[in-house]
Amino acid sequence: MGKVICIGLGPGDPDLMSLRAHRTLTQARIVAYFRKAGRPGQARRIVEGLIPATAEEWPMEYPVTTEIPFDDPAYNAQLAAFYDLWAARLAGAAEDVVVLCEGDPFFYGSFMHLHARLPRERVEVVPGIPGMSGCWTATGQPITWGDDVLTVLPATLPEDELTRRVADTDALVVMKIGRNLPRLRRALAAAGRLDDAWLVERGTMPGETVRRLAEVEGPVPYFTIAIVHGRGRRP
Repeated sequence: MGKVICIGLGPGDPDLMSLRAHRTLTQARIVAYFRKAGRPGQARRIVEGLIPATAEEWPMEYPVTTEIPFDDPAYNAQLAAFYDLWAARLAGAAEDVVVLCEGDPFFYGSFMHLHARLPRERVEVVPGIPGMSGCWTATGQPITWGDDVLTVLPATLPEDELTRRVADTDALVVMKIGRNLPRLRRALAAAGRLDDAWLVERGTMPGETVRRLAEVEGPVPYFTIAIVHGRGRRP
């Protein structure tokens, strides 16, 4: 039986992959990756031209993404069955399968749902630069200074909780934005941080944009990241 090797691809620019991830990918015989049905998948785009021509590709197509609400029981039921199916297929492979993951596999990565279902002795994870690092670097400013506290939030949280947590931190990263941008904007405004916030789309990738969040009406992609820089001790 082979191993399941998940490689973190970093924030989007293939030049930001680790040497270990690149070596693992270019020697792969089977490559699996998540994607929405009918789409190539962002992880697959990142490695275009790097997968060996002889490798077998296994696209893992989500049964649902944003078509129904996250809190609908049908959403969790369909995804649970999807992860069960693919964990069984990966575990049954006779040779190593390399699974692609944007950013870092253990930081909001879909691979975590497979990892929880796979025998630990069969799994290897190669860490990657998380997407938020690429995005705060794109702003040209350090994210934290001195003793700043950094908080990472998903924009899918209820608005009152977003507001409370935004007000209670120094530096801030907000992920999973997409259609949640209006809610996030209101939370930032209520916490008095709207004018400090930046919005980064497609960080480190072609078409990257860095704008003041207050100036963006939307819509924005789901994987857009908001940045609020810390204000701690500075030279």
